[in-house]
Amino acid sequence: MASYKPGQIAEKTVETGVAKANNPWTVSVVLGFLAGAFIALGFLLDIRVIASAPKEWGSIATFIGAAVFPVGLVLVLIAGGELLTGNMMAVPLARWAGRIKTGAMLRNLVIITLSNFVGALFVAFFFGHVLGLTEAGPYLDKVVDMAGHKLHDSFLQSFISGIGCNWLVALAVWLAYSTDSIGGKIMGIWFPTMAFVAIGFQHVVANMFLIPAAIFAGHFSWADYIMNFIPVWLGNLVGGSLFVAGAYWLAYLKKPHSDAHPVSGTQTTSSVAPNPLSDRA
Repeated sequence: MASYKPGQIAEKTVETGVAKANNPWTVSVVLGFLAGAFIALGFLLDIRVIASAPKEWGSIATFIGAAVFPVGLVLVLIAGGELLTGNMMAVPLARWAGRIKTGAMLRNLVIITLSNFVGALFVAFFFGHVLGLTEAGPYLDKVVDMAGHKLHDSFLQSFISGIGCNWLVALAVWLAYSTDSIGGKIMGIWFPTMAFVAIGFQHVVANMFLIPAAIFAGHFSWADYIMNFIPVWLGNLVGGSLFVAGAYWLAYLKKPHSDAHPVSGTQTTSSVAPNPLSDRA
C-alpha cells in the first residue's frame, strides 16, 4: 500500500478540501449527520466503559476510555463522514492554496457544524435519553461530571483547550491521509485522538453529544451550552486551520518569492521553484 511524504499529504489534503467545499449541500448534510452520530457513539462507548470502573483505577480508567473513543473518528474517515474538526483543517488548507473561495469555505463549515450537531443530538436524545444509556446510575453521574467540568472552564480556557484538541485531531486526519492502507489509517487516527481525550481537551462535536445528554437528564441549560460552544468552536478552528493547515501550507505549499533583482546590463537565467513534494520528508 502506498504511503506519502508530508508534502504529498499536503497536496492530497488540498484536493480533499476542494472536494469537500464543492460537495452538493445534500451530500454534506448526510455525511455531516453521520459524522456527528459516529463521534457521539464513540463518546457513548467511552462513557459506558469508564463509568463503572473502580475508583482505585484512577487515571487508568481515563486511559481506557480514551483508547476506545477513536472508533468514532475511524468510522468517519473510513466508512465516510464529514466532521467539522477535520474540515477545519482540510477546507482552510484548500483556501490557503488558492483552490477555493472564502465563501465556499465558510459555507462548508456552517453546513457541517449544523449537520454534525443534528447527528450528535440524535444519539444523545434517542440512545442516551430515550434508551437511557446515559441516564442510569453511574453513567448519568459520569455524564454530569464530565459536562460540568467542561462548562466550568472560562471562555479563554475553553478556547485554548479547543486549540489543543484540534491540533491533535487534525493531525489524526492528516495521518489518515498519509497512507492507502486501512490498517495504517486506523493506526494514524488512533493515537492522536486517544491523546486529546486522555488529556481532556475540548472537542466541539463531542460536546454536541455530551452536554445535551446532560441537559436531557435535567442538568444545566442550553444557554450554558452556547457559552461553551462558541469558544470551543473558535479554538478548534484555530487548531485545525492555523496550527496544522497554516503550518503545513507554509512548509510545503507556499510558493517562494525570489528576492533577486537582475542588475542592468547583466544576463539572467530563469529559475524554477523547487517542487515541494520532491524530497521533503
